[in-house]
Amino acid sequence: MTLKPAASKPAELTLADVVPGQHAVVSSLLSGGDMRRRLLDIGLTPGTQIKCIGQSPLGDPSAFLIRGAVIALRRKDCRDILITGDGQNNSSRFLSPGYREHIDRNHASEAVSWD
Repeated sequence: MTLKPAASKPAELTLADVVPGQHAVVSSLLSGGDMRRRLLDIGLTPGTQIKCIGQSPLGDPSAFLIRGAVIALRRKDCRDILITGDGQNNSSRFLSPGYREHIDRNHASEAVSWD
C-alpha cells in the first residue's frame, strides 16, 4: 500500500487581502463576542458580497461597500473575515439604481465601477 501525500489546502483569504476595486464574498467570521455581533449587525453574513472602495493612505482602515452601505473596517478586524471567490459578476444586482446614482455622485473621485 502506498501513501499519497495529503492534498494541500489552499491558503484562506481574508478581507484584509482585498484591495480597492476588488470584490469578495464572505464565507465565515472567525471573531467572537461583541465584535462578531457588530459584524453580523452590519450585514456581514456568509454569502454577503463586498467591494473594497478605498483605503486610507497607510492602508488602515479600508472602506467597503456592504449591502448598499459604505463601512470602514480596521485591518485587524478584516483578518477575522474569511472570503471566497470573487463576487464581481453579481456585485451590482443587489443595489437599487437610485443608490448606484448616489454612490456615483458622492464618490466620483473613487474607483467605483458597477461591473
